[in-house]
Amino acid sequence: MTDISTTHDADLALKAKHRAMWALGNYPAVATEVIAELGPALVAATGIGPGDRVLDIAAGSGNASIPAALTGATVLATDLTPELFEVGRRDADAAGATLDWQEADAEALPFDDASFDAVISCVGVMFAPHHRAAADELLRVTRPGGRIGLLSWTPTGFIGQMFATMKPYAPPPPPGAQPPLWGDEVHVRELIGDRVTDLQARTDNLRVERFATGEDFREFFKSAYGPTIAVYRNIADDHERVAALDLDLLELAQRHDLGGGAMNWEYLLVTAQRG
Repeated sequence: MTDISTTHDADLALKAKHRAMWALGNYPAVATEVIAELGPALVAATGIGPGDRVLDIAAGSGNASIPAALTGATVLATDLTPELFEVGRRDADAAGATLDWQEADAEALPFDDASFDAVISCVGVMFAPHHRAAADELLRVTRPGGRIGLLSWTPTGFIGQMFATMKPYAPPPPPGAQPPLWGDEVHVRELIGDRVTDLQARTDNLRVERFATGEDFREFFKSAYGPTIAVYRNIADDHERVAALDLDLLELAQRHDLGGGAMNWEYLLVTAQRG
């Protein structure tokens, strides 16, 4: 009983930490100014349309939920960090989209089995710390024959390499927490492959032209992106390490610069049908 209680308490603490991290800065600005194209791409690939009951897991401020709702689907946007919903509601109103918003943990979804025709996540569920639990849940709430659409940063692409760059400066992860690996096709097939049909996976690139220079990228992410803010807070009292991370992120951006600050950020898009 003690071990179970301790594990439960540790999981609650971890989820509280994740919620607080994604509430830092201004993630909606990242969603609308940098990665806005990803949501519509995921919605189109998953074949969402009028009459579909859609669940968006780790929806943030609605990068995929709003485009899904605009197709005529009935959409429920969920996230562990409901602080992001305020901007999402405003964006939905401005776009003329109607959808519902609900706080929910990707690893313990408060919905009945087979509740949705399509379940999607756009660079969201990939950050859940326990991958098997999150995969089990998204499959559980998808009806047989329903569609699944997942878009995740690849470990070898720009954002994956950004997390690798920040890792030495971050506190060690809690026991059992996994790094973001949903952008690895082999990993996703291990998680869901034997429970779905017609699994298709392809890598593609988001061309990002938001930042004129590497410094622009770094300063934007230092102020807007929760995980980056959290890492800098972890080393805030060590000015040498702050300077070192500044340099590492600048060099990362410069290595990926295609000219004029443009970059390609690689992602994996997976679609499948629930078996």
